Amino acid sequence: VQLQASGGGLVQAGGSLRLSCAASGRTFAINGMAWFRQAPGKQSELVAEIFNGGIINYLDSVKDRFTISRDNAKSTMYLQMTNLKPEDTALYYCAADTYGSPDYDYWGQGTQVTVSS
Repeated sequence: VQLQASGGGLVQAGGSLRLSCAASGRTFAINGMAWFRQAPGKQSELVAEIFNGGIINYLDSVKDRFTISRDNAKSTMYLQMTNLKPEDTALYYCAADTYGSPDYDYWGQGTQVTVSS
């Protein structure tokens, strides 16, 4: 499985961005997909994840602002981010979890999101 993230950029506080993560290869093996982020000097954190069957989880600080979705026909995952805050500034990267794997086992490159105050 290969993952390609895109959609990052510079936005003012209160603005919106939509990230995309396109999967290729053995996409039929994917169960869950997720967005992680890592800010400078901080640990990586799980932002949102979505599984086949409809289970969705969010980081508490992004609930009601971010929406994760998947278009399985296009093998693409999205993260719609609204009301962005400076503390959302980070490198965002996507991951995939294949059936039978205990954790996320495929990772894409990051896309930078910078929110100015």
